Amino acid sequence: MKKCYTANTDQSLNKRYVVVSYTLFTLKYMLVVCISLSYCFYSTQVICQEAILHISNGATDKEYCLVYNSLWTNLSLSLSAATAYPLVNLSSRLLCSSAGVSPAIVRGKAVVVMRGGCNFSQKAEIAQDLGAAALIVASTKPMSPPGANVTEYEKVQIPLALMRYMDFLDAQNVFGEEMQVRLYAPAVPVFDASIVVMLLIGVVTVALGGYWSGACERERLRASRGGGGRGGEEKSDSGDLALYSPLKVVIFVGLMCLMLVLMYFFYKYLVYVIIAIFCLASATALFSCLDALLDLAKCIDRVLLKKMKKINLVLYFIGRWIWILQDLLGVAFCLNFLKTISLSNFKICVILLSLLLLYDVFFVFITPLFMPLPVVMRVPRFSAWTQNLCGMQFSILGYGDIIVPGLLVAYCSRFDVWVNSPKKIYLFCCCIAYLCGMVLTFAVMLVTKMGQPALLYLVPFTLLGSALLAWRRGEMRQFWNGTTYEVRGQDTFP
Repeated sequence: MKKCYTANTDQSLNKRYVVVSYTLFTLKYMLVVCISLSYCFYSTQVICQEAILHISNGATDKEYCLVYNSLWTNLSLSLSAATAYPLVNLSSRLLCSSAGVSPAIVRGKAVVVMRGGCNFSQKAEIAQDLGAAALIVASTKPMSPPGANVTEYEKVQIPLALMRYMDFLDAQNVFGEEMQVRLYAPAVPVFDASIVVMLLIGVVTVALGGYWSGACERERLRASRGGGGRGGEEKSDSGDLALYSPLKVVIFVGLMCLMLVLMYFFYKYLVYVIIAIFCLASATALFSCLDALLDLAKCIDRVLLKKMKKINLVLYFIGRWIWILQDLLGVAFCLNFLKTISLSNFKICVILLSLLLLYDVFFVFITPLFMPLPVVMRVPRFSAWTQNLCGMQFSILGYGDIIVPGLLVAYCSRFDVWVNSPKKIYLFCCCIAYLCGMVLTFAVMLVTKMGQPALLYLVPFTLLGSALLAWRRGEMRQFWNGTTYEVRGQDTFP
């Protein structure tokens, strides 16, 4: 990631051809990402609190995914401790009234009914009054934990859970009408190795993005000190958009808030706009990253072109694992963002990060009302026991938790260039602060067992860490005002 300019040479054109070819080929798989994400939003989305439905007829056993509300229903932690119930098929009914249902048929048994017509608590109360031991609601819609108010929780004493209607049809094909069922929810380990992977993704992306921004700034200053060096027609590839005014920062954050409010009211329309923007931005970022990597590797020749087939096979493999491709595109997106967007001084960093901290803490209570967007890094939970039943369970990290503190990391990297600091000390210090903030975020999340607004920890760590370093080195005034550059003891950059 060393070169930040485009040269009009045959070698450069050859390199551009290779990059464009790779990018276009990958775009085919990005279409798979868009289609898969859209499908998942509206057909297979399962949210939290999964359990297992074990079905047996004495000769055959099979398990299916259940979704339940742990505040409402207590389930056994193991199959051996779960109570077995005969299953009664009432899937032709909504059970919004007890008319036509004999208590003798359902007493002491688990009952399957269809979703809709009335709320979950009404169905559960009717089943309970009829003497049913458990209620399973078959759903043709995306499943989420059944909810009710506290008074309704207290009225229902039988287990209540949702299952996919297609799973129930499959169970009928396998077992017929003679089924014994058990409902249980094995304990999920508090710590999962996916957290470590997610931590590495965040730290490495921030560090590489900051380093890239600093490298481009170094090239820009070299060119300016050399009197242009390219006839004045070349333009720096760094800092295409700079935030240097507090007013711009406030407007930027205000637009973010407006977008989230619009998402609340028009989610089913805007989600496709977000996906399209994500794919286009990722394509641009992918091109930029491949361009820089080829510059770094210096391997722009026919040998590289002959390796296209091997790379295509790798991309095909990645295309079958959507979350891997999504994360790779996400890393490219974040790197290109940190290289392209620049903050002019530490004052702007403080204003922007502080406003986004308030934004994150405030809106974290609203975003659970939305289905997830593709603007997150995802790593499967390696210890998730429901992976083959309810679908993969993921640890997630939002792009904002990388980009927002990453903008400060990038500023620190550029300041290292301006003051020619030894061993990129500002970049190193800010990356360490980011790591500490991430560790604290995950620690609090594991203790509270709740998702956390990561910026609540990342912003104070990175701002205070970099400010303390500047104060300790006696460079706080320059760091605050964003001095263009100052070279110590020499006239040229190394």
